[in-house]
Amino acid sequence: MGDRLKDKVAIITGAAKGIGFATAQRFAQESAQVIITDVNQEAVNGAAAQTPNAEGYVMNVTDRASIQAVVDHVMQKHGRIDILINNAGITQDARLIKMTEAQFDTVIDVNLKGVFNCTQLIVPHMLEAVSGAVVNAASVVGLYGNFGQTNYSATKFGVICLTKTWARELGPKGIRVNAVCPGFIATEMVKAMPDNILQDIETRSWLGRLGTPVEMANVYLFLASDEASYVNGVALEASGGISL
Repeated sequence: MGDRLKDKVAIITGAAKGIGFATAQRFAQESAQVIITDVNQEAVNGAAAQTPNAEGYVMNVTDRASIQAVVDHVMQKHGRIDILINNAGITQDARLIKMTEAQFDTVIDVNLKGVFNCTQLIVPHMLEAVSGAVVNAASVVGLYGNFGQTNYSATKFGVICLTKTWARELGPKGIRVNAVCPGFIATEMVKAMPDNILQDIETRSWLGRLGTPVEMANVYLFLASDEASYVNGVALEASGGISL
C-alpha cells in the first residue's frame, strides 16, 4: 500500500470493469477512498467487493438525478470530493452511411454529455475546497479519428476540448483538469474486435502489443495525484506510440 492519494475521496465512473476497475484498484492501493460507480448493480457490487476501502453506487452518467444522488451521499458521508475520473464510455460502431441516428445520439449522450453532467455536478464541491483534480477519458481516436467510429471519435475529440476549456476556467480556482488518450487497451470492449484487426493494432504499436488497464490506471494516478500539481489542460497520449 502506498499513500499517494491518502485522505483523498475519488469518484470513478464506469468503474465496474476495464480501465475504470483497474483505476479503482490502483487508487485504493494508494490509500484513496474510492467511490465506484457504474450502471449495473451486480457489477458494481462485485467491483466494490474486490477493491479495498471502496464503496459502490449505481449511477448513470446520462441521468443527472442519479449523479446528484451519489454526489449528495458522498458529501454527506465524507464531506469532500477530491478527484473525479470521468471514465465511463461506450461504443456503437458503424460506417457513416450505415450509422443510425440512435447509435450516434447514444454515444454522444454517454461519452460527451455524461462527462459534462458529472463534472458540472461535482465541481461546485471542489470550488468550495479550492482544490481538486478532474481526469477525463479521451482516446487516440479523438486525436486522429478512426474508421467506423464517427460517433466515438467525435465524443473523444469533444472531451479533449472540454478538458482544455475547463483547465482555463477552473485552474485559477485550484482545480486541475486533464485528459488521458489511451491507445488500444486489452479490455473486454477492445478484445471483442476481430482477430485480424487486433493483430494489425499490435503491429502498428511500436511496443508490439496492446496496453493493459493497469498501465492506463497508472497514468490516471499520476494526473490525479499531487505529483502532477503543475499539469493542467493536457491530453496525454498513452498508446505505445501507435500514432508515430
